[in-house]
Amino acid sequence: MLKIMHGCARLQAQNARHMSGFSALAPRNLDSILKLDTVRHASPEQVASLWDKYHSGRGLVGTIISKGQFDTIQYRAKSCPFFVLPLQQLDGYTSFFLQAQVPHFLFTGLEDYKIRGTNASPYMTVAHYTELSESKGLVLVRGDIVFPGKLTDTQARRLIELSHSFFLQDSRFKLMEQFNKESAEFEFEDVLKELNISVGP
Repeated sequence: MLKIMHGCARLQAQNARHMSGFSALAPRNLDSILKLDTVRHASPEQVASLWDKYHSGRGLVGTIISKGQFDTIQYRAKSCPFFVLPLQQLDGYTSFFLQAQVPHFLFTGLEDYKIRGTNASPYMTVAHYTELSESKGLVLVRGDIVFPGKLTDTQARRLIELSHSFFLQDSRFKLMEQFNKESAEFEFEDVLKELNISVGP
């Protein structure tokens, strides 16, 4: 399994330099989700609470990051837009391919990506809304699950958290840099170790 993943990860990194990428689904305008006039005088904590309640279930995932975090993600994604993220499961792990087209993220199953390339349909699209970044210091994040049969709400939330962490934490971002810029040096086991994912005997 690891040998297969090594080769696949290197292949993705090599191809990344030549890909135009998935076609992002058109995200909803923020004002159609959260009426901006109703939150202009709300505190950042109140906005966060409203956003979280709105995205409870229904194949939607909502979270919030700071303006500073978004700025870092946006800057780093320019040079490292691709990565493979594994999610722990009872019988091992399953891997997802990330493409960052900030302010959007696209996730699809790695196996689907290996077969269909950039024609693979995203399992989830993620939008980062910056309309309140200056006034509240917040960036609202929304994940829309395209194929609920292939991605649960819990998995979707975890993918968003992981993708942000790999852009924001220096030690994790080094792995993204290897994947995108130094594919010969990239080892998928390093990602598994970083996430404490066991691969069994």
